[in-house]
Amino acid sequence: MEARNLRVSDAEREHVGELLQKAVGQGMLSLGEFTERMDTALAAKTRGELNSVLADLPGITLISDYDPPAYPNAGQPMYQGQPYPAPTYQPQSPPVHPSLPYRAPVGAPVVGNYGTANAAVIRGRMATVTRNGAWIVPPSVVVDTRMSSVTIDFTRAVMQTQVVNISIDDYASSISLIVPEEATVDMNGVEAVGGSASNKVRSGPQMGPLHLVVHGKVRFGSVTAKHPFGTTIRKMFGS
Repeated sequence: MEARNLRVSDAEREHVGELLQKAVGQGMLSLGEFTERMDTALAAKTRGELNSVLADLPGITLISDYDPPAYPNAGQPMYQGQPYPAPTYQPQSPPVHPSLPYRAPVGAPVVGNYGTANAAVIRGRMATVTRNGAWIVPPSVVVDTRMSSVTIDFTRAVMQTQVVNISIDDYASSISLIVPEEATVDMNGVEAVGGSASNKVRSGPQMGPLHLVVHGKVRFGSVTAKHPFGTTIRKMFGS
């Protein structure tokens, strides 16, 4: 089988997304072209389809030269006739700069000061993702999204700790964090590239039953912390 007809993984699609972001930073692509090519990359099934968004970009490594990460499951799966290296997951420290958000490999336990082995992972690819109601919130939440609409509602959630760390790694999504009236949110660790990070609630100090510490990177998307709809009106009427 020709290399161009080989199927591609999510890791390879994300690698191409990072290359397209680099091309935007170097002035080779406009934001409109970036969005169009990201759509193609996320929908690509073969290397030929994936390479089509990179072919006219000088100095960009095509996906055929990209080595995928170690396969996270047990056994001896094969890649191009050779077995994958044995997976190893070493504890990683959280980033010292918000431009380098902590990312745990898919299938690996989340470790470090920003997470535990029981971290909640919210993942979406061109999808609508919602967490609401009485869902159990661990000390750490990882948001890994691409071109999705994400709503994370903490108003009726069951908290395990007062402080919840939220790590975001996003391309072109809309992320809403809905918190109770007494909650506080720290978004100083969020880096927005061609997007926005908006905090419409109190930023601290830790006072109420919930304090969110949000960090990571939003590329051509938005993340907003806010109260539920109607909170301002109820305050006006003293209810």
